[in-house]
Amino acid sequence: MKNRDAFSALHPLVGFLYFALVLTFSMSFMHPVCLGISLFCALAYGLRLYGKKALRQCLWLLPMLLLAALVNPAFNHEGATILTYLPSGNPLTLESIAYGAAAATMLFAVLLWFSCLNAVMPSDKFVYLFGRTIPALSLVLSMTLRFVPKFAARAKVVAAAQRGAGKGTGKRGKTALAVFSVLVTWSLENAVETADSMKSRGYGLPGRTAFSIYRFGGRDRTALLWLAFCGIYIVSGWISGGLRFRYYPTLLGVTPGAFPVSFWLVYLALCLTPVILDWKEERTWKQLKSVA
Repeated sequence: MKNRDAFSALHPLVGFLYFALVLTFSMSFMHPVCLGISLFCALAYGLRLYGKKALRQCLWLLPMLLLAALVNPAFNHEGATILTYLPSGNPLTLESIAYGAAAATMLFAVLLWFSCLNAVMPSDKFVYLFGRTIPALSLVLSMTLRFVPKFAARAKVVAAAQRGAGKGTGKRGKTALAVFSVLVTWSLENAVETADSMKSRGYGLPGRTAFSIYRFGGRDRTALLWLAFCGIYIVSGWISGGLRFRYYPTLLGVTPGAFPVSFWLVYLALCLTPVILDWKEERTWKQLKSVA
């Protein structure tokens, strides 16, 4: 497997714990500073992994995010700060607008993090982590993650074949139906072939061994300790109210001080861990090349 960055080369347990932490925190913390940190770091890591392709992904997500930000003030009229009144007579409040923007930002950040997860944690890493404890779930999860991009790639091949045979020049609906029919047939045949292959390789038999190329080394141990420290520190700040922020009935958050700022900085360091590690590896490599 070709690693996209230095963080991808670490043990699968490190990657799983990292994304479990950042996704949990991104979906739990509604403080504007935490939302900004999550979105900034997700975009930075996405650019590191995908390059300019990450920006194109953001452009595709913008209409959906704008819709999510507008839906809340259109249907939720809570809040003490009334800005104006809608044609329906319902008030438009500052708090509803702020909460809609926060929810859209959280959704944006979570989608970007899942995009990074898809690049760093392929199906073989999930099988390695959960293949022994929950083999059925790990198998379904790995096959699902693999099926979606494979289905999309096969759709492009079938559509190109249809056009080459002169059958893709008619109505779009009829052409799309033909492509979909071919894809369904291919999926069923592929499912039968996969089942036969798994049966011939002894899947589910007792005592069956599994090959693995992953080894837990010193770097993995250091990274795991760092993630554990960040997770415990941030959770303690969460429990103590250092990351508290409310949107209704008025906007109110914790007063900035030494402890809240320290939680924000640790959260920033946690989210930027892959970028910092990749930057450090790249810098070391350039230094070694200059010496040579």
